[in-house]
Amino acid sequence: MYLHELKPVEGARHHKKIVGRGTGSGMGKTATRGSKGQNSRSGGGVRPGFEGGQTPLFKRLPKRGFTNVNRKEFAVVNVQDLNAFKAGTTVTVDLLKKQGLVKKEYDGLKILGDGKLEVSLTVKANKFSKSAEKAIVEAGGNTEVI
Repeated sequence: MYLHELKPVEGARHHKKIVGRGTGSGMGKTATRGSKGQNSRSGGGVRPGFEGGQTPLFKRLPKRGFTNVNRKEFAVVNVQDLNAFKAGTTVTVDLLKKQGLVKKEYDGLKILGDGKLEVSLTVKANKFSKSAEKAIVEAGGNTEVI
C-alpha cells in the first residue's frame, strides 16, 4: 500500500448540499429554510443554551467557588529531571528552557522532590519543596532562592 493509493471508505464522504441557487436546483426559493419565522432569517436562530424563555440551566444552578486574582503559577521541575545536567552545573531557568524541561517561566520556577538526584548541582529557583531541597543537598549540591 502506498500513500497515493489511499482512498476513503465507501460512503464516508458526502457532497455538500448546495442551496439557494434558483428554483431549478430543487433547493431554491426558500433555500430549505421553510417560509417565515426566526430561523428563516439571516442571523436568525437562538443562542446556545436558550430554552425558549424558560430560565436556562446555567442560571438555575448555584454559583460555586471563586477565582483568586493573586494566584501565582510556577513552572515545575522534578529533581529526577535534573539528572540530565553534568555535575557542577549551575541550573537556572534559562538553562532549563534551553534544555526543554520548562516551556514558560510563568511567575517563577519551583523544584519538586519527585525521584532521585545523582549529580551534584547548584540549583537557582524561586521555590523548593522540602524534599527537593533535601535531595539536592544529599547529592552534594546546594540551593539558591532567587
